Amino acid sequence: MRITIFSPPPSWPNVGEFMNALYQARPALILAATLLVADRAPAQDAPDAKAILKTVRVAQAVQNRTVTGRLRTAGKSLPFTLKMDGNTVRWDFTDPPQTLLLHLGENDSRLEEIGSKGSTRIRGARLDDKVRDTDISYEDLSLHFLYWPDAVIEGEQTMVLQKCWIVRVRPPAKNESQYGMVKLWISKADGALMQAEAYDHADRFARRFKVLSGQKTGDGLWMLKQMRIEAANPLRRTDFTPTYLEIDKPKE
Repeated sequence: MRITIFSPPPSWPNVGEFMNALYQARPALILAATLLVADRAPAQDAPDAKAILKTVRVAQAVQNRTVTGRLRTAGKSLPFTLKMDGNTVRWDFTDPPQTLLLHLGENDSRLEEIGSKGSTRIRGARLDDKVRDTDISYEDLSLHFLYWPDAVIEGEQTMVLQKCWIVRVRPPAKNESQYGMVKLWISKADGALMQAEAYDHADRFARRFKVLSGQKTGDGLWMLKQMRIEAANPLRRTDFTPTYLEIDKPKE
């Protein structure tokens, strides 16, 4: 789930024109999805699912930008600075201070927490924990699912005029993830992750990432403006306190 940067092609219509009639999405981690056309089977010329996942990782690695933003949930606003530098993504939070560093390798990713005594890799049960008591887990930030070898193309969908592959991935082993399956909607045009839905090991919905709006930067690129993250609640069908990830407009 490329939940950092958002760069659909400049041919996109104004997002505001869709808000009353369409429900948009994106990510990693990524990125509210508009499901316009659905095909039950992938096209015959579909590439390998693993190759599609690699396009997402490559698209992330070419980002070089520092932005500010916030995680907003249940009346709380948690500011952060996000620095993307090739294969490295750094999250800096304040009050209390916390630094998370994501390394995107060729075959795996590594999420670390940087403290006064150095860096500590986040692994095991801690990956299930919430980041700053929001609907985002450390596993979501790790983007591990982009490397899972069990990847299958389930079909195609057009989302906000973007033709996407639907890729279903499963972890190598049950104890390697809190998720039993993740579905990814990946743009055919540029590898952008348009939507992500995660399910537990009983195939029950666990978490969804949806982009609500994007913004254009001074250099003509598009990036995320606001994303909604919803987590499953066993007591009700609707998440009444979703988390919003918001990115400020970059300075010119």
